[in-house]
Amino acid sequence: MSKKVAVVTGANKGIGLAIVRGLCKAGYSGDVLLTARNEKLGLEAVELLKAEGYKNVFFHQLDICDQTSCLALKTFLEKSYGGLDVLVNNAGIAFKVKAPEPFGEQAEVTMRTNFWGTLWVCHALLPLLRPNARVVNVSSFVSKRSLNECNPELQAKFRSTEISEEELCLLMGEFVVAAQNGEHKAQGWPSTAYGPSKIGVTVLSRIQARVLNETRPGDGILLNACCPGWVRTDMAGPNAPKSPEEGAETPVYLALLPEGAKEPHGQLVWDKTVQEW
Repeated sequence: MSKKVAVVTGANKGIGLAIVRGLCKAGYSGDVLLTARNEKLGLEAVELLKAEGYKNVFFHQLDICDQTSCLALKTFLEKSYGGLDVLVNNAGIAFKVKAPEPFGEQAEVTMRTNFWGTLWVCHALLPLLRPNARVVNVSSFVSKRSLNECNPELQAKFRSTEISEEELCLLMGEFVVAAQNGEHKAQGWPSTAYGPSKIGVTVLSRIQARVLNETRPGDGILLNACCPGWVRTDMAGPNAPKSPEEGAETPVYLALLPEGAKEPHGQLVWDKTVQEW
Protein backbone atom coordinates (compact mmCIF):
# COMPACT_ATOMS: atom_id res chain seq x y z
CA MET A 1 0.00 0.00 0.00
CA SER A 2 2.95 2.34 0.47
CA LYS A 3 4.31 2.13 -3.08
CA LYS A 4 4.82 5.57 -4.56
CA VAL A 5 2.64 6.71 -7.44
CA ALA A 6 2.61 9.63 -9.87
CA VAL A 7 -0.40 10.70 -11.97
CA VAL A 8 -0.13 12.67 -15.21
CA THR A 9 -3.34 13.90 -16.86
CA GLY A 10 -3.83 14.25 -20.62
CA ALA A 11 -0.81 12.05 -21.20
CA ASN A 12 -1.43 9.99 -24.32
CA LYS A 13 0.50 12.45 -26.55
CA GLY A 14 2.39 15.72 -26.66
CA ILE A 15 3.73 17.31 -23.49
CA GLY A 16 1.82 14.87 -21.24
CA LEU A 17 3.42 11.83 -22.85
CA ALA A 18 6.81 13.53 -22.67
CA ILE A 19 6.28 14.23 -18.94
CA VAL A 20 5.54 10.55 -18.28
CA ARG A 21 8.63 9.57 -20.26
CA GLY A 22 10.67 12.21 -18.41
CA LEU A 23 9.62 10.89 -15.00
CA CYS A 24 10.59 7.37 -16.03
CA LYS A 25 13.87 8.51 -17.57
CA ALA A 26 14.75 10.31 -14.34
CA GLY A 27 14.31 7.02 -12.49
CA TYR A 28 11.08 7.76 -10.64
CA SER A 29 10.91 5.04 -8.01
CA GLY A 30 7.17 4.38 -8.06
CA ASP A 31 4.47 3.67 -10.61
CA VAL A 32 3.50 6.32 -13.14
CA LEU A 33 -0.17 6.44 -14.12
CA LEU A 34 -0.61 7.72 -17.65
CA THR A 35 -4.19 9.01 -17.81
CA ALA A 36 -6.20 9.97 -20.85
CA ARG A 37 -9.83 10.42 -21.80
CA ASN A 38 -9.55 7.92 -24.68
CA GLU A 39 -8.76 4.41 -23.43
CA LYS A 40 -7.46 3.14 -26.78
CA LEU A 41 -5.03 6.04 -27.22
CA GLY A 42 -3.94 5.79 -23.59
CA LEU A 43 -3.19 2.08 -23.80
CA GLU A 44 -1.25 2.60 -27.05
CA ALA A 45 0.86 5.27 -25.34
CA VAL A 46 1.61 2.91 -22.45
CA GLU A 47 2.66 0.17 -24.88
CA LEU A 48 4.97 2.63 -26.62
CA LEU A 49 6.68 3.50 -23.33
CA LYS A 50 6.94 -0.13 -22.25
CA ALA A 51 8.59 -0.90 -25.60
CA GLU A 52 11.12 1.81 -24.74
CA GLY A 53 11.90 -0.10 -21.55
CA TYR A 54 9.79 1.79 -19.03
CA LYS A 55 7.95 -0.97 -17.19
CA ASN A 56 6.51 1.14 -14.35
CA VAL A 57 3.94 2.94 -16.55
CA PHE A 58 0.26 2.00 -16.34
CA PHE A 59 -2.92 3.39 -17.87
CA HIS A 60 -5.97 4.70 -16.07
CA GLN A 61 -8.88 6.34 -17.84
CA LEU A 62 -9.58 9.93 -16.79
CA ASP A 63 -11.83 12.57 -18.30
CA ILE A 64 -11.02 15.66 -16.25
CA CYS A 65 -14.31 17.30 -17.30
CA ASP A 66 -16.27 14.44 -15.72
CA GLN A 67 -16.34 14.65 -11.92
CA THR A 68 -17.42 11.00 -11.70
CA SER A 69 -14.30 10.02 -13.64
CA CYS A 70 -12.12 12.08 -11.27
CA LEU A 71 -13.68 10.37 -8.25
CA ALA A 72 -13.21 6.93 -9.84
CA LEU A 73 -9.48 7.65 -10.11
CA LYS A 74 -9.45 8.77 -6.48
CA THR A 75 -11.05 5.47 -5.41
CA PHE A 76 -8.52 3.49 -7.47
CA LEU A 77 -5.57 5.34 -5.92
CA GLU A 78 -6.92 4.86 -2.41
CA LYS A 79 -7.39 1.12 -2.91
CA SER A 80 -4.21 0.44 -4.88
CA TYR A 81 -1.70 2.85 -3.31
CA GLY A 82 -3.25 4.39 -0.21
CA GLY A 83 -2.25 7.88 -1.33
CA LEU A 84 -0.64 10.01 -4.03
CA ASP A 85 2.92 11.33 -4.34
CA VAL A 86 3.04 13.27 -7.62
CA LEU A 87 0.22 14.93 -9.55
CA VAL A 88 0.84 16.69 -12.87
CA ASN A 89 -2.29 18.43 -14.16
CA ASN A 90 -1.33 18.64 -17.81
CA ALA A 91 -4.63 18.07 -19.66
CA GLY A 92 -5.85 21.12 -21.53
CA ILE A 93 -7.15 22.45 -24.83
CA ALA A 94 -6.85 25.51 -27.05
CA PHE A 95 -8.85 26.49 -30.10
CA LYS A 96 -6.94 27.32 -33.28
CA VAL A 97 -6.66 31.00 -34.20
CA LYS A 98 -9.08 30.54 -37.12
CA ALA A 99 -11.49 28.21 -35.29
CA PRO A 100 -15.05 28.68 -36.63
CA GLU A 101 -16.79 28.35 -33.25
CA PRO A 102 -18.23 31.59 -31.77
CA PHE A 103 -16.01 33.20 -29.14
CA GLY A 104 -18.54 32.57 -26.39
CA GLU A 105 -18.51 28.86 -27.15
CA GLN A 106 -14.71 28.81 -27.25
CA ALA A 107 -14.64 30.54 -23.86
CA GLU A 108 -17.05 28.06 -22.25
CA VAL A 109 -15.36 24.92 -23.63
CA THR A 110 -11.83 26.16 -22.90
CA MET A 111 -12.69 27.22 -19.35
CA ARG A 112 -14.49 23.95 -18.64
CA THR A 113 -11.42 21.93 -19.59
CA ASN A 114 -8.45 24.06 -18.54
CA PHE A 115 -9.82 25.56 -15.34
CA TRP A 116 -12.80 23.56 -14.11
CA GLY A 117 -11.32 20.22 -15.17
CA THR A 118 -8.09 20.99 -13.33
CA LEU A 119 -10.09 22.12 -10.30
CA TRP A 120 -12.18 18.91 -10.26
CA VAL A 121 -9.07 16.72 -10.45
CA CYS A 122 -7.56 18.68 -7.56
CA HIS A 123 -10.73 18.41 -5.45
CA ALA A 124 -10.68 14.65 -5.95
CA LEU A 125 -6.95 13.97 -5.56
CA LEU A 126 -5.34 16.63 -3.34
CA PRO A 127 -6.83 15.02 -0.19
CA LEU A 128 -4.74 11.91 -1.05
CA LEU A 129 -1.41 13.74 -1.06
CA ARG A 130 1.20 12.13 1.16
CA PRO A 131 3.90 14.09 2.98
CA ASN A 132 6.53 15.47 0.55
CA ALA A 133 4.13 15.16 -2.39
CA ARG A 134 4.61 17.34 -5.47
CA VAL A 135 1.82 18.94 -7.52
CA VAL A 136 2.39 20.64 -10.87
CA ASN A 137 -0.41 22.53 -12.60
CA VAL A 138 0.55 23.13 -16.22
CA SER A 139 -0.34 26.73 -17.00
CA SER A 140 1.20 28.97 -19.67
CA PHE A 141 3.16 32.16 -20.26
CA VAL A 142 -0.09 33.27 -21.93
CA SER A 143 -1.57 33.52 -18.41
CA LYS A 144 0.91 36.27 -17.55
CA ARG A 145 0.49 38.03 -20.89
CA SER A 146 -3.29 37.88 -20.55
CA LEU A 147 -3.11 39.17 -16.98
CA ASN A 148 -1.32 42.26 -18.26
CA GLU A 149 -4.12 42.74 -20.82
CA CYS A 150 -6.83 42.76 -18.12
CA ASN A 151 -8.05 46.05 -16.69
CA PRO A 152 -6.39 47.27 -13.45
CA GLU A 153 -9.28 46.07 -11.28
CA LEU A 154 -9.07 42.50 -12.57
CA GLN A 155 -5.28 42.55 -12.36
CA ALA A 156 -5.48 43.56 -8.70
CA LYS A 157 -7.92 40.73 -7.95
CA PHE A 158 -5.79 38.11 -9.69
CA ARG A 159 -2.60 39.31 -8.00
CA SER A 160 -4.17 39.45 -4.53
CA THR A 161 -2.64 37.12 -1.96
CA GLU A 162 -6.03 36.97 -0.24
CA ILE A 163 -8.23 35.84 -3.14
CA SER A 164 -10.21 32.69 -2.32
CA GLU A 165 -11.01 29.73 -4.54
CA GLU A 166 -14.67 30.75 -4.46
CA GLU A 167 -13.86 34.29 -5.64
CA LEU A 168 -11.65 32.91 -8.41
CA CYS A 169 -14.40 30.56 -9.58
CA LEU A 170 -16.86 33.46 -9.74
CA LEU A 171 -14.42 35.49 -11.85
CA MET A 172 -13.89 32.59 -14.26
CA GLY A 173 -17.67 32.26 -14.59
CA GLU A 174 -18.03 36.00 -15.16
CA PHE A 175 -15.55 35.86 -18.04
CA VAL A 176 -17.48 33.08 -19.79
CA VAL A 177 -20.81 34.92 -19.43
CA ALA A 178 -19.22 38.16 -20.67
CA ALA A 179 -17.72 36.32 -23.65
CA GLN A 180 -21.06 34.75 -24.49
CA ASN A 181 -22.71 38.18 -24.36
CA GLY A 182 -19.94 39.86 -26.37
CA GLU A 183 -19.10 42.07 -23.38
CA HIS A 184 -15.70 40.68 -22.33
CA LYS A 185 -13.70 43.60 -23.75
CA ALA A 186 -16.02 46.15 -22.14
CA GLN A 187 -15.61 44.36 -18.81
CA GLY A 188 -11.81 44.50 -19.00
CA TRP A 189 -10.96 41.00 -20.25
CA PRO A 190 -8.57 40.14 -23.10
CA SER A 191 -9.85 38.74 -26.41
CA THR A 192 -8.56 35.22 -25.84
CA ALA A 193 -10.40 32.24 -24.41
CA TYR A 194 -7.19 30.40 -23.56
CA GLY A 195 -5.56 33.25 -21.62
CA PRO A 196 -8.16 33.72 -18.88
CA SER A 197 -8.45 29.94 -18.43
CA LYS A 198 -4.71 29.80 -17.72
CA ILE A 199 -4.89 32.88 -15.47
CA GLY A 200 -7.32 30.70 -13.53
CA VAL A 201 -4.84 27.81 -13.35
CA THR A 202 -1.99 30.06 -12.18
CA VAL A 203 -4.08 31.83 -9.53
CA LEU A 204 -5.63 28.52 -8.41
CA SER A 205 -2.10 27.21 -7.84
CA ARG A 206 -1.25 30.22 -5.67
CA ILE A 207 -4.41 29.65 -3.63
CA GLN A 208 -3.81 25.91 -3.27
CA ALA A 209 -0.25 26.47 -2.06
CA ARG A 210 -1.50 28.97 0.51
CA VAL A 211 -4.14 26.50 1.76
CA LEU A 212 -1.51 23.75 2.03
CA ASN A 213 0.66 26.09 4.12
CA GLU A 214 -2.28 26.65 6.45
CA THR A 215 -3.65 23.08 6.66
CA ARG A 216 -0.52 20.91 6.30
CA PRO A 217 2.37 23.17 7.33
CA GLY A 218 4.80 20.44 8.31
CA ASP A 219 4.22 18.00 5.46
CA GLY A 220 6.72 19.37 2.96
CA ILE A 221 4.25 19.39 0.05
CA LEU A 222 5.22 21.67 -2.85
CA LEU A 223 2.66 22.86 -5.41
CA ASN A 224 3.41 25.09 -8.39
CA ALA A 225 2.13 26.24 -11.74
CA CYS A 226 4.45 26.08 -14.71
CA CYS A 227 4.80 27.09 -18.32
CA PRO A 228 6.26 24.41 -20.60
CA GLY A 229 6.96 27.05 -23.27
CA TRP A 230 5.78 27.07 -26.86
CA VAL A 231 5.94 23.41 -27.79
CA ARG A 232 5.44 21.54 -31.07
CA THR A 233 2.19 19.68 -30.37
CA ASP A 234 -1.15 19.17 -32.11
CA MET A 235 -2.41 22.07 -30.00
CA ALA A 236 0.38 24.60 -30.56
CA GLY A 237 1.28 23.64 -34.13
CA PRO A 238 4.45 22.61 -35.98
CA ASN A 239 6.22 25.99 -35.88
CA ALA A 240 6.80 26.10 -32.11
CA PRO A 241 10.49 26.21 -31.12
CA LYS A 242 10.45 23.52 -28.41
CA SER A 243 10.10 19.75 -28.71
CA PRO A 244 7.67 17.98 -26.34
CA GLU A 245 10.70 16.67 -24.43
CA GLU A 246 12.00 20.21 -23.95
CA GLY A 247 8.52 21.31 -22.89
CA ALA A 248 8.44 18.54 -20.30
CA GLU A 249 11.67 19.65 -18.60
CA THR A 250 10.16 22.20 -16.20
CA PRO A 251 7.11 20.06 -15.22
CA VAL A 252 9.39 17.07 -14.54
CA TYR A 253 11.82 19.27 -12.57
CA LEU A 254 8.96 20.50 -10.35
CA ALA A 255 7.50 16.99 -9.98
CA LEU A 256 10.83 15.67 -8.74
CA LEU A 257 11.90 18.49 -6.40
CA PRO A 258 13.97 16.72 -3.73
CA GLU A 259 12.62 15.89 -0.29
CA GLY A 260 13.40 18.72 2.10
CA ALA A 261 13.16 21.42 -0.59
CA LYS A 262 11.21 24.46 0.58
CA GLU A 263 10.75 26.21 -2.75
CA PRO A 264 9.51 26.97 -5.29
CA HIS A 265 6.00 26.74 -3.85
CA GLY A 266 2.91 28.59 -5.07
CA GLN A 267 4.86 30.05 -7.98
CA LEU A 268 4.64 30.26 -11.75
CA VAL A 269 7.81 28.61 -13.06
CA TRP A 270 9.14 28.90 -16.61
CA ASP A 271 12.40 27.28 -17.78
CA LYS A 272 12.96 26.22 -14.15
CA THR A 273 12.88 29.90 -13.14
CA VAL A 274 10.27 31.56 -10.91
CA GLN A 275 8.33 34.29 -12.74
CA GLU A 276 6.95 37.44 -11.17
CA TRP A 277 3.15 37.33 -11.22
